[in-house]
Amino acid sequence: MASQETVDHKYVYDFSEGNKDLKDLLGGKGANLAEMTNLGLPVPPGFTITTEACQAYLATGREPDGLAGQIERHLESLERAMGKRLGDPQDPLLVSVRSGAKFSMPGMMETVLNVGLNDQSVEGLARQAGGATGQAASGGATGQAASGGATGQAASGGATGQAASGGADRFAWDSYRRLIQMFGKTVCEVPGEEFEHALDEIKSAKGTHNDLDLDADDLRGLVDAYKKIFLKHTGREFPQQPREQLDLAIRAVFESWNAERAVLYRRQERIPADLGTAVNVVSMVFGNLGPDSGTGVAFTRDPGSGAQGIYGDYLANAQGEDVVAGIRNTVPLQELEQLDKSSYDELLGIMARLEEHYKDLCDIEFTIERGKLWMLQTRVGKRTAAAAFVIAGQLVDEGLIDLDEALHRVNGAQLAQLMFPRFQIDHEFEAVATGIGASPGAASGTVVFTSARAVELAAEGQSVILVRRETNPDDLNGMIAAQGILTSRGGKTSHAAVVARGMGKTCVSGADAIDVNVPAKRFTVAGQTVNEGDVVSIDGTTGKVYLGEVPVMPSEVVQYFEGSLDPEHIDNALVRAVHRIMTHADGKRRLAVRTNADTGADAARARRFGAEGIGLCRTEHMFLGDRRELVERLILARAEGEREAALAALLPLQRDDFGEIFRAMDGLPVTVRLIDPPLHEFLPPLEQLAVNVAVAQERGEDVAKEEALLAAVRRMHEENPMLGLRGVRLGLVIPGLFAMQVRAIAEAAVACARGGGVAKPEIMVPLVGAVQELETVRAEAEKIIAEVVGDSGVEVLIGTMIEVPRAALTAGQIAEAAQFFSFGTNDLTQMAWGFSRDDVEGAFFWRYLELGIFGISPFESIDRDGVGRLVRIAAEEGRAARPGLKLGVCGEHGGDPDSVHFFHEVGLDYVSCSPFRVPVARLEAGRAAVETGGSDSR
Repeated sequence: MASQETVDHKYVYDFSEGNKDLKDLLGGKGANLAEMTNLGLPVPPGFTITTEACQAYLATGREPDGLAGQIERHLESLERAMGKRLGDPQDPLLVSVRSGAKFSMPGMMETVLNVGLNDQSVEGLARQAGGATGQAASGGATGQAASGGATGQAASGGATGQAASGGADRFAWDSYRRLIQMFGKTVCEVPGEEFEHALDEIKSAKGTHNDLDLDADDLRGLVDAYKKIFLKHTGREFPQQPREQLDLAIRAVFESWNAERAVLYRRQERIPADLGTAVNVVSMVFGNLGPDSGTGVAFTRDPGSGAQGIYGDYLANAQGEDVVAGIRNTVPLQELEQLDKSSYDELLGIMARLEEHYKDLCDIEFTIERGKLWMLQTRVGKRTAAAAFVIAGQLVDEGLIDLDEALHRVNGAQLAQLMFPRFQIDHEFEAVATGIGASPGAASGTVVFTSARAVELAAEGQSVILVRRETNPDDLNGMIAAQGILTSRGGKTSHAAVVARGMGKTCVSGADAIDVNVPAKRFTVAGQTVNEGDVVSIDGTTGKVYLGEVPVMPSEVVQYFEGSLDPEHIDNALVRAVHRIMTHADGKRRLAVRTNADTGADAARARRFGAEGIGLCRTEHMFLGDRRELVERLILARAEGEREAALAALLPLQRDDFGEIFRAMDGLPVTVRLIDPPLHEFLPPLEQLAVNVAVAQERGEDVAKEEALLAAVRRMHEENPMLGLRGVRLGLVIPGLFAMQVRAIAEAAVACARGGGVAKPEIMVPLVGAVQELETVRAEAEKIIAEVVGDSGVEVLIGTMIEVPRAALTAGQIAEAAQFFSFGTNDLTQMAWGFSRDDVEGAFFWRYLELGIFGISPFESIDRDGVGRLVRIAAEEGRAARPGLKLGVCGEHGGDPDSVHFFHEVGLDYVSCSPFRVPVARLEAGRAAVETGGSDSR
């Protein structure tokens, strides 16, 4: 028997009991409905079933004790407030059942509208819609006290009009067919395309493509067809008991949390899997009562560009899913002023109030029922990367937020997106269609018409453009795989637009000049046919569609970082916003940001991007190309003199390389890693050499050199070279190798200093696992440095890369011989997990991600619990042994936004990453400092 505490646990909240800060419990939708109710805005009455109820249901497979009774009590309260009973045959109360997780997951979970309709109540709904004068079709209470204080008009209207019984009948039967369709697909997993096919058949028989041309008799016939489809797939008649409909719909919403598309979306957006969804039960208001009714979505600013103004879509005589699904093309929100000025003016006032209240861009869903405005949802709106920066700057100017909060509202992933190229359009390219620029970017790729084909071709390395009439949540796999999405229907608030913006994908929606034929795998536009496999280009900013591949040009943000655009003297809101926020981030951050660069050109570019030094210069890259022959000589050397000659030939080349880099980084630190990979990587592969030798011998050619190389490769062959003779082990086994590199570094630094520059070399010894290894290398290096540097004033630091777990666990000992640590998190991750990165990512990582073992690849973002703990141990014990020990990271994690926050928390001094990701690391380092209350103390 359940305990009293369990039975009494509160699982259901009336809208008047919540607020916007209860998103963990009520989900985003429920919390914001409660907030609007408390603000006195016109919200239909309702209640929210908490995420805790969902969590309990998913854990046990049944509703938690006490939930059914709480739902019953809140439903009775709702019925009293509305003066109606759920599904009453004479005057039915109808409700919607909507999902609402803490984090917005547009279209990923389920909604069922018009719950409470059955064969009897549909007639009552028609009578009320056609004949009521003071009584609403779906609510008769006046004052609306239960849901926010609107007066005079009930939740479902009350005005006369639509009096003709045909119009009222049409509305009622249209509502009933929608219930059967949504309930069948959502609750009972009836294939949605069967309902769509039945609708298309009736429209075809009527000779129309427009749903609005179907009359009440047509819709009665459609309801009969839908019932037969439901019976065929479920083995039962469509449920006639309103409370059974409600209970089954609630369970379906709970279960939709673990639907495949929801799981995939959470993985894509890094949303925790254990949150669960709330369920909102809301009194229905109807936008499909006639031309004086409608539904829409509004944004308080343009979610694409951030520009201030009136943005959104409106659809007369429709319900909400018609807008989001893109089934009918909407009109711009501004046109509502001509259709219903009173509702339009009221909506603008509410939009302004909500934006000021939330201090951010708000995304609003609303319905107008016979001239009465109802607010169905608000949330902080998803936006493009460009809009995020522009809006953050605008809100600072308006005094709604400060610069710290502006910095918090943007992120490195958005900045990285802004650095991608855009189309370079000239006279050769003419747009064949123009739709709505729903999510900015420039994307070219092979046309595909199904999500499955998009996934298939993307897995082969092809760039694809997913083309659909409209997308739906089942297309999520293909949308993730595609470079861009093109739809012929829908607007800025359609499913395609909202999901694409959230993922940072380029999207053009509502390109209605395009006639998409999915079964035939082609679309026609401007008299031309485009087949699957052809290439198109789409511009998510302008909404233009081009045939063929359009060339790209650098982004304005990259031009700004490279210094070719002055933010103070150009009329570009985005560049000015990026400059302002980046300046603030640089002033706040504690972490320095260096770059990984192996050439002077890379170093110079990274410096323009804001790099404050080089955290990883890989010397092995300097042994490639024409220099392979010298490395071969070193490997093949048998006598000491041969080895010394090979090293002597390499010395000036290395010295010149380092000199170029020191000059590019004049005055900034440069960490040079001594050679790390096994030497056989500089030789041809064993199989290739064996074939070459055999073929040459067959031809009678001289193969002495090839045979010597083959013998060397066989001699040096290792079963697991990544754990073999590499890094510090090379320097200890091959006399003179590290000595040559140390001398080249020191000589280049002295030459730079004598030429008037400032070189700050830091020599990093790789793959150290024991302090004795580092002590041996350091002793030899210090003798060479002392000899070369003399009185030049050049200071050379000697440290090590922490990339072997043993090094992390004995960091206190190693710190006694090291002047700095740099964490090589790529190898540290491989060794901590026991992974060979080149093998495992393609072999089974997909399965680990699918099972939730990984939320994200540990090579992409730092594994805080395992590898991160090793970093933390090494940092703490290293500094305990040597206070002031310089700590950095040079693995790929140095440019990952989430990892940067971890390195800030651990107390590292700098991160190092590729040149292109330097601005991202700078921004995230500033965000990390603001979020932890820190500031620049470098």
